[in-house]
Amino acid sequence: MAKLNYARVALVLAAILVMVAAWRFGAFSADAPELARRLVALGVWGYVAFVVAYAVLQPFGVPGTLFVFAAPLIWPWPVAFALSMTGTMAATSVGFLFFRFVARDWIAPRIPQRFKKYDEALERRAFTTVATLRFIFWMPPPLHAFFGVSKVRFWTHFWGSFVGYLVPLFLVSYFGERVVGWMKNASPTTWGAVALGAIVIGAVVWLRRRRTAPT
Repeated sequence: MAKLNYARVALVLAAILVMVAAWRFGAFSADAPELARRLVALGVWGYVAFVVAYAVLQPFGVPGTLFVFAAPLIWPWPVAFALSMTGTMAATSVGFLFFRFVARDWIAPRIPQRFKKYDEALERRAFTTVATLRFIFWMPPPLHAFFGVSKVRFWTHFWGSFVGYLVPLFLVSYFGERVVGWMKNASPTTWGAVALGAIVIGAVVWLRRRRTAPT
């Protein structure tokens, strides 16, 4: 029991240290081009800095999409894909282990209901359920927490997550730079059309759920 408590303290301290290092390096700076220049200038150590910052910051609230979409803007897409996958799997593992061994008792009652409904499916088809949820939701901390407090084994979770991430991360790495470029150059009319489309889709989904909800 004492060893487990020491491990928990060590994990928390490690997270704090990496956050401080990321702040000192400028990871929270608004000067994104300067940060990108620093990472490229570091060469291999830039890869390490990206993956470590991703792995430690994402499970505790920094959106993983920021890292995934930033990678193809900094490096060629094959490198961006490799780093995004490595960082995502590292963050996923850190999140899973943290919520399983450090914050399990505190987080279990706070898991969102939308994830709890997959408990039965996770028990019967663990690998497929993990892969499906990762494909749909990607890497939100509440999903890390859900898997962490569940009975799914670490390696089942690891490889299921890997399979679930493959297609989305490849698409973002390959098309990410073009998507960001399109977003920068899109006219207000285009943004208005996109917003209207999102509202219509949201309304259709909401009405469908209301109709199918049990009374």
